[in-house]
Amino acid sequence: MKVELLYAVLTLAGGIFSLGLLGLLLRRNLLLSFLAIELLLNAANLNFIAFSRYHNDPTGAMFVLFGICLAAVEAVIGLALTVRIFRLHEDLGLAKLAQLRW
Repeated sequence: MKVELLYAVLTLAGGIFSLGLLGLLLRRNLLLSFLAIELLLNAANLNFIAFSRYHNDPTGAMFVLFGICLAAVEAVIGLALTVRIFRLHEDLGLAKLAQLRW
């Protein structure tokens, strides 16, 4: 992989990461926060793949597989908690969820 292509991929990953961070900071909905976390994880995976291809080392691909598994587990647990919270309180706003006592 050429250095110019590496810079392009890293710029794309930085843009995706900043969109995820912006979504995580600005949104007050639990589902949109989970979506923003997924964007953050995908940007990190893209960085791993870019550097793995640049150095011709398959270690980055192993980290990406672990990251994909982590994202799948996060999605399953997060959506299960979201459904449970919505059934109990009929609201997914983060401001009200911070004040809950279980």
